[in-house]
Formats: sequence, structure tokens, C-alpha cells
Amino acid sequence: MDRQAEKALVGETAAIQYVKDGMTVGLGTGSTAFYVIKTMGEMIKAGMNLKGVATSKATEKLASEYGIQLVDINEVEELDIAIDGADEIDANFFAIKGGGGALLREKIIASAAKTFIVVADGSKKVQTLGHFPLPVEVVPFGYKQTEIAIQKLGCKTELRMKDEEIYHTDNGNYIIDCSFSSIQNPKQLHQTLNNIVGVVENGLFIHMVDVLISVNKQDEIIVDIAKNE
Repeated sequence: MDRQAEKALVGETAAIQYVKDGMTVGLGTGSTAFYVIKTMGEMIKAGMNLKGVATSKATEKLASEYGIQLVDINEVEELDIAIDGADEIDANFFAIKGGGGALLREKIIASAAKTFIVVADGSKKVQTLGHFPLPVEVVPFGYKQTEIAIQKLGCKTELRMKDEEIYHTDNGNYIIDCSFSSIQNPKQLHQTLNNIVGVVENGLFIHMVDVLISVNKQDEIIVDIAKNE
């Protein structure tokens, strides 16, 4: 099974198994979350009453196209569930997210959900985080000073660009992609990064993932439940 087929399988499975009538669902951003949104649209056509809270402007547009009623995150105390992809996830259910540039909104919505579900093709499961560059969202003012402070943690940094211009998140911030090659202590790094003045949030999701839906080498769906928290 190729990666695209795996993404479709895990996304559809998450929606079918976990999305129930009357729920308000946090809607992720990216190529795997697309299949969650598509399947939810089909469920609404079949008669389900569902609402969504989007993690990005791109997801807002996609959800609207599939007939999902959107609500503002400020209008709800908590979400029934949130479903999103990941760039990497390890055996401790620690994840790196933010490759799509929506890490801050994704983390806010994941924190607001009773259950946070990650859908991931087999390539996203790793023994040690860090092969994928860690995104760090920073305020534009003084971003070079912020970047220098981040580099002191032992990584190579690159300011994210798009179409030869500095990439702006939906919040108007910049993203610095940090290559550590191997992150031996994700919990400590998460705390250290967020203590740097100018850092808004980083893409390490620590003790947040409740359920991981992935595919094994036999092309079978695997549903793993986190044992920590």
C-alpha cells in the first residue's frame, strides 16, 4: 500500500470509528486530515449532525466545501475530539507537528479536545524524534535575535520561505525550522524553547496525543491508546 492509500485509510477510519452524531470536532490541517474532513462530509450528507473547528484557513475552506458547519474556537468550552496528522510520532506518543504551518492553532485545538487523535501513515512513526525539522513559531519583531537564541540549543535553523518571501502563519507570525537530527529529551526541549523570548509556540506535542491510528507493514489498521497522561 502506498503512502497516499495509507493516509486515506487512517483518515477514513478515524472519522468512522470516533466521530459520532452531535459532536463538535477539531479539524486538522494537511494531507491526512483531508480524508477525515472528506469522510465527515459524507457522514453529514447521510444525516449526521456535526460541527467543526478548523486549525487553519485552508482547513476552513476545505470544511466548507464538504458541508461542515464551522464554529469559532472561542464559542466552545471544549471539543468532543480533535483529529490531526503528524510529521513524526514516537513510541511515547510525543509528536512533531507544524510542517503545514498551523502548529499554534493545532495545539490550541488539541488542548481543547477531550480526546486528541493522530492519524499517520507508517512513515511517520519513528524511534527518536528529530529527523523532521522542528517548526518553531516566532513573532516577526526581533526574529533574528530569537533565531540566534534557538541556535544555541544545538540546531541548524532556517527561516521558512514561500514563493521567495518569508512565510507568514495564519496568525501573522514567522516559522523557524530547526534541524536537531535527534531529539533526545523532547520534554525538556519543549520547555526550553517556549522560555525563549520571541517564541510563540513550538511543534513538539508532549503528553497530548490520546490515540494513534496508523498502518503496519501488513497494511492493517493499528489503533494505539496512550497509556501516559
